[in-house]
Amino acid sequence: MGTAPITARSDRAVDDLHLATRNAAALWTALAEARGHALTRLPGLLAVHGDDRAGLRVLLLTGSPSAADVAALTDLVRRLPGRVVVEDPFGGVDLTGVGLARRSLPIMLRRPAPVPPPALEITLATTPAQLAVAEGLVVHGFPLEPWQPHRPGEAFPPALLDRPGVRFLVAHRGGTPAGACLTVADDGAGIYWMTTLPAHRSRGVGRALLHGALAHLGDRPVTLTAARAGRPLYDSLGFVPVTDAVWWS
Repeated sequence: MGTAPITARSDRAVDDLHLATRNAAALWTALAEARGHALTRLPGLLAVHGDDRAGLRVLLLTGSPSAADVAALTDLVRRLPGRVVVEDPFGGVDLTGVGLARRSLPIMLRRPAPVPPPALEITLATTPAQLAVAEGLVVHGFPLEPWQPHRPGEAFPPALLDRPGVRFLVAHRGGTPAGACLTVADDGAGIYWMTTLPAHRSRGVGRALLHGALAHLGDRPVTLTAARAGRPLYDSLGFVPVTDAVWWS
């Protein structure tokens, strides 16, 4: 397994990519610590050693990891049983040699700009019960198959409510929780697991939820990893592609 050459990018695009990577690192650090999962921090990667449901999650932090970091990554993937997901925003490593398959998803960024008010009710989850509702929406709507059947507090433990910058938003349609997302805010901000339950799709829930999330995050650049189906919505609200991240599993 070796590193692959990285496509030339402008300085601004490199900065945007590093911002998205820092946001992802903040997300996975918060989740690991709330779930009680061990973390391995190396200069070129962050690894979360999850349980049987969470599996091993690795985030590459640079497009040019050292030989030692590449060796450590290879060892983790080969040694640990169960589910493995490696997120490489930079597309700098090749993991076909350790039996993983690749796919790509676009990283997008939106710079601070006015956003319309949401057309539906958007609330913040501030109690364990409200968090469990948001968790259920994401587990079933996204869906997060490793976390099914849904066990409240397992994927998103109540300890996350005490994490600075971590928030869960819920969109309500006709008084019923219909969609949810997680946001992480620091110098920039990231939006994760934005989802709508199937029964409420194509009813404006996703747009209202995204409007609410952007308003909540304020004057920060916001990053997300876009599912292909979500691209038209993100494009319409000023998100622009930064690069295609490589995901190995």
